[in-house]
Amino acid sequence: MLDDSHLIESEVSSEMVFEGALLHVRKDVVRLPNGKQSIREYIRHPGAVVVLALLDNGNLLFERQFRYPLRRVFLELPAGKIDAGEDILLTAQRELLEETGYVAREWRHLGVMHPCIGYSDERIEIFVARGLHLSGEKQLDHNEFLDVIELSPGAARAAVLDGGITDAKTITALYWLDRL
Repeated sequence: MLDDSHLIESEVSSEMVFEGALLHVRKDVVRLPNGKQSIREYIRHPGAVVVLALLDNGNLLFERQFRYPLRRVFLELPAGKIDAGEDILLTAQRELLEETGYVAREWRHLGVMHPCIGYSDERIEIFVARGLHLSGEKQLDHNEFLDVIELSPGAARAAVLDGGITDAKTITALYWLDRL
């Protein structure tokens, strides 16, 4: 086991800079390993899930969705925010149903990713869902608009390499396909 004590920063003080509906921005004064102080600004995030939804034909379910901060449509796997106190498996099941209309017979938690470690505590829990069947219409949130499409794993990997998929959670989750 490595000794990381010479890398650890400790909190001296902390203040809330902004408290939004989803994100909370904090500004902390920290003591560095060399004894000096510095500022750390970061976003507190409730966490999210992403789902590798594998259809019986071997394809994956993807979504095309407009993402306002970058003002464009992205191709990404089904995903969504973890509600306060919600079990992560229930979040994954809820998001798959809401966004695609599918339910799955088999679920497996694969791991976790941290998409923005320099400025956020967000974690994204990665799941694979198998034995999918359409249970009805999508149940999108009132302010959510997206198209659901199928892609083969090969086409998804190619889209990563040619810049068609740039979403970090999707790229990370696709990396797990080789282990399934």
